[in-house]
Amino acid sequence: MNRTTKWRLAVGAGAVVVLGLAGTAGPSGLADAVSPAPSQASEADGRVPDGVTLSPFDTQAPAVRNLDPELLAAVRRAAGDARAQGIGMHVTSGWRSKAYQQRLLDQAVERYGSLERARQFVNTPERSAHVAGRAVDLGPTNADYWLIQHGAEYGLCQVYGNEVWHFELRTAPGGSCPALLPDAAG
Repeated sequence: MNRTTKWRLAVGAGAVVVLGLAGTAGPSGLADAVSPAPSQASEADGRVPDGVTLSPFDTQAPAVRNLDPELLAAVRRAAGDARAQGIGMHVTSGWRSKAYQQRLLDQAVERYGSLERARQFVNTPERSAHVAGRAVDLGPTNADYWLIQHGAEYGLCQVYGNEVWHFELRTAPGGSCPALLPDAAG
């Protein structure tokens, strides 16, 4: 498969970082498994194209630009602090259109054989926090684990036990995160 590398310049927190080619899936490869082909979803739908690494400061991309402002601010603060500790953080998925979320769900049903099984990994458009701009998937894995450890300082919490990359504002900064839900089905 021929991949085109796109470079993004991330400016923020007093630093300039050039970000390059990186995978967009979480540790399980789920994002690759349920991401629609480019012809089925566009960046305007919130899709992060293969080979593109998005900084939390990349407001040109709808996946970042359409996030809830409080969520985006928290992610940016966390990314800056993680960077100061030598850990890069990027957005693998953020805001999604209802149509894109439905395509992800449809593909998950096809992959897993039932809506019940697919819902463990992909929410319906009506229930998805991504559609409302209130959820963000982050990577790489070392950034996810850093955020699991430090995220509550920013109000960011891992939500699902089976998705170390999915974060939402679930507490006041400095508070305690609620117990994990087992998966997207709740």
